[in-house]
Amino acid sequence: MSTVVHDQETVETILARAADRAKQRGIGYAGLVTPAEAWALVEADAATIVDVRTRFEAEYVGRIPDTPLVEWKSLGSAVPNPRFLDEVNALPDRRPRLLFLCRSGVRSHAAAEAAHDAGHDGAYNILEGFEGDLDEQKHRGTRGGWRKAGLPWIQG
Repeated sequence: MSTVVHDQETVETILARAADRAKQRGIGYAGLVTPAEAWALVEADAATIVDVRTRFEAEYVGRIPDTPLVEWKSLGSAVPNPRFLDEVNALPDRRPRLLFLCRSGVRSHAAAEAAHDAGHDGAYNILEGFEGDLDEQKHRGTRGGWRKAGLPWIQG
């Protein structure tokens, strides 16, 4: 049975496209989704987004409502959070697919790899992250990302 998420697209179609992107890039975890695809999967109750930014970023830059925060690295730390996987495993409302989100897609890539290596077969990276890549003026938010896509977010 296929679950329609939007515009006649199914969860299966999104997941196949995400897996194809990962395969093309030689990535071992389940796949790469765009922000819009991530939101469609959440809306279809097919995945959980896990924000891996710092608490400071989530609070002051913005965050997705009702999305758990599990820091990949704490503010000022050069090493990953040693409790990262324990905290992910302890999430109360975790779907089989975990969609990791950071600022631009770099930390979430590392988080998806770590989750995959720990046995989470449904680990995905959200491409572009929350703010997207830097533009010519060295600003974020104009080249892709969750906010640029017009998806739900709050600040404060």
